[in-house]
Amino acid sequence: MFRPVRLQVEQPPDTVLPYRYGIMICMKKTLHIDERLLREAKSASGARTDTDTVRLGLEALVRHGAYERLRALRGSEPHARDVGRRRERAASAKHSAA
Repeated sequence: MFRPVRLQVEQPPDTVLPYRYGIMICMKKTLHIDERLLREAKSASGARTDTDTVRLGLEALVRHGAYERLRALRGSEPHARDVGRRRERAASAKHSAA
């Protein structure tokens, strides 16, 4: 008779297994989305599938939220100093046509 055997492999705690790195977790959800809105979003984003359209929209929403949080911090540090430019301006005299 066949009996399943469970193997326990001890790994050091700081070991990163290659198959565990970058695991992407996907889930299925039922969403009620206006067909016209989805069609327009798909066209505007250039996405090929409805899933890509929703993913791109959610990513854009997350980026916008991060931008707004960063923008809200603008000018909130009272002891901040102005940082000088690291590059020259594009229209400098060095690059003028002779």
